[in-house]
Amino acid sequence: MKNFLLLIYFFILSSNIYARVLPQDIIWNDDESGYYIIKDNSIVLVSTQGEDDKTILASSSVNNVDFKSFNFSVRKDKLLIFTNTVKVWRYETRGDYWVYDFNTRKATKIGATMPESSLMFAKFSPDGSSVAYVSKENSSSDKIRNSSTSVNIYIEDLKTNSVKKLTSSNGTKKLINGTFDWVYEEEFGCRDGFLFNDSGTKIAFWQIDANQVRDFYMINNTDSIYSYTIPVEYPKVGEDLSPARIGVIDLATDKISWIKIPGESNKFYLPRMTWLPNKDELMIQQLNRKQNHSKIFIADSESGQSRLLMEETDDAWVDLRSSWPYQVQAGWKFINNGKEFLYTTEKDGWSHIYRFNIKNKKEYLVSKGDYDVIRPLAYDERNKEVYFIASPENPTERYLYKTSVKGNGKLQRVTPLNLEGSHNYQISTKAKYAFHSFSNYYTKPMQAIISLPTHEFIYKEQNMVSKFDARKKKDHPLEFFEITTVDNVTMEGWIVKPKNLDVNKKYPILFYFYSEPAGQTGVNRYGAGNNGLYDGNLSEDGYVYVTFDGRGTPSPKGRAWRKAIYRNIGRINVRDMAMGAKAVFEKYDFIDTTRVAVHGWSGGGTATLNCLFQYPEIFHTGIAVAAVANQLTYDNIYQERYMGDPKETYQDYVDGSPIKYAKNLKGNLLYIHGTGDDNVHYQNAEMLANELIKHKKVFYMLSYPNRSHGIREDNAYPHVRLMFTDFLRKNCPPGGK
Repeated sequence: MKNFLLLIYFFILSSNIYARVLPQDIIWNDDESGYYIIKDNSIVLVSTQGEDDKTILASSSVNNVDFKSFNFSVRKDKLLIFTNTVKVWRYETRGDYWVYDFNTRKATKIGATMPESSLMFAKFSPDGSSVAYVSKENSSSDKIRNSSTSVNIYIEDLKTNSVKKLTSSNGTKKLINGTFDWVYEEEFGCRDGFLFNDSGTKIAFWQIDANQVRDFYMINNTDSIYSYTIPVEYPKVGEDLSPARIGVIDLATDKISWIKIPGESNKFYLPRMTWLPNKDELMIQQLNRKQNHSKIFIADSESGQSRLLMEETDDAWVDLRSSWPYQVQAGWKFINNGKEFLYTTEKDGWSHIYRFNIKNKKEYLVSKGDYDVIRPLAYDERNKEVYFIASPENPTERYLYKTSVKGNGKLQRVTPLNLEGSHNYQISTKAKYAFHSFSNYYTKPMQAIISLPTHEFIYKEQNMVSKFDARKKKDHPLEFFEITTVDNVTMEGWIVKPKNLDVNKKYPILFYFYSEPAGQTGVNRYGAGNNGLYDGNLSEDGYVYVTFDGRGTPSPKGRAWRKAIYRNIGRINVRDMAMGAKAVFEKYDFIDTTRVAVHGWSGGGTATLNCLFQYPEIFHTGIAVAAVANQLTYDNIYQERYMGDPKETYQDYVDGSPIKYAKNLKGNLLYIHGTGDDNVHYQNAEMLANELIKHKKVFYMLSYPNRSHGIREDNAYPHVRLMFTDFLRKNCPPGGK
């Protein structure tokens, strides 16, 4: 249901709907004199001191494999290379691993006896003597993991290449060790599911029991004469959870100790876990099924006993904040030698960073004020300051700020004042340097190495301030705006006006919506205002193109804004879209209100259907892709988080689903869906079609055989663009009249 944008390696904007290798953080060297990246299929050290790039390892030294990602051993004497990757759900997280030893100058393939491209999340032990990884239980070589596959954790000795299996599937088909099932990955961002302790004597891991989760069957009708089913373990709204537990493997004895967390394992989630620094204790987050009660436990890895450290409740849901950089599945940053940690919460009405003392259980508000911390980035141990992304004055932008972790410091903006737009940073481990990326709607992405806290550009030719040309703004067809609806809801967005606008004419308008908690569309970054689905240029062809973000979207406007959507998906957000459209009509008198179109993908497709069905007097043409037509068909973690327990809130699910209002269709509808969509199932298309047929509604429907949520496989996307463009032009003709 999510189709949001995020920054990937080198901070190039890319849609989440594609299959790709997981983004890799920059790896800084120990003295922060440079960082390591993949360049020209080699591992290269980029200097922060003005020196030339230095090639550390070329692919020719590792069997000429294609480098996808890499990591060093603690001593930096070995390098782990990830290659030959294949897709698991959305990401290419399975593949082959090679170890390169700088001392012997030899490369060795890890898991050589395993099937090709079957290893996941390989990592060095702290002493560098072995590599642990996850692999499939059976020897099948299929490219996409399905519900009939169990996986286990293995460890391989680098001297002898002997392999030891550390976990067991107990003869079942759906016991997942060291990684996660579809829904944990999709909704909690959980993928890498095991961690060494600091001493390397133990491994903590998640075990997900998907045996109780029903399979959803996708049907392949095209790749053979007889069709066959593709099962996916997928817990829909109201269905049983996948029981999860945390185990600890003692590598000396191979014994597994299970952590005792209060409650029934099929009644809660375990989304976050990590080792406490230099201790044999774990910190684990437990979330109840409604996701409105979070508990943090400290657990002893030997006895398995756990004690409650802190808890948090919310009338809607406890927001599961994103992980700190350079950590695996951890929502906390340990400081002060592990005696304290930093975390984010919305408990005071804004997303803020808190400092928590583990011993006395006292917490201190670090970031203060009526603004949101969008994303925490780094901790400066020397100066006792924390860096984070925020935008206190404009929710469409992103900047670097810092403040004292003591909670008595002022909020300080680090990003230069004149660089309006979106900024991101990968900050070095000691917060001396950062890799900085910047763009806005009229400025292509720029990258630079900077020093902190001064934000000095290390290389003169990378100085963004001197390269930035604000004059381009006045010549760009896009502009940002603010509107206030009849409901007194103020929203921010952008408008792209027709090229050579004639104020005496009226022009058709195309709205682009997402409108759900997983995405914000009205962000000032490069690519804003571009429509990749339109085969041409909307502005040049005489369209007005508009987006804005209503209540419930993750705009940095406080808890009340974001959680207004609780139990209201499909209602409050859709009303904001409709009333916002009216406000846009009033603001710009060159819009032809008889030619109004709307489109969106995934959650945006759902919004499109609801706009077309609930407000047919406003929206006349809609193109919806991969939409949730019936909220009861979507996964339990996402939908129950925002809509509540269906046993208690069933009517809310019904009232927010487009299928309820399909009978109201008056305009033109093109509905597009891939039959192999493991995220938003194709059954939504068929349910919606049945309802429209029942009410004798004329509509157009396009199915893409075996294509997933992004409809990218086998070069299908150009055809989507062709159909989108043709339908829009025929039913909402371009140009001023």
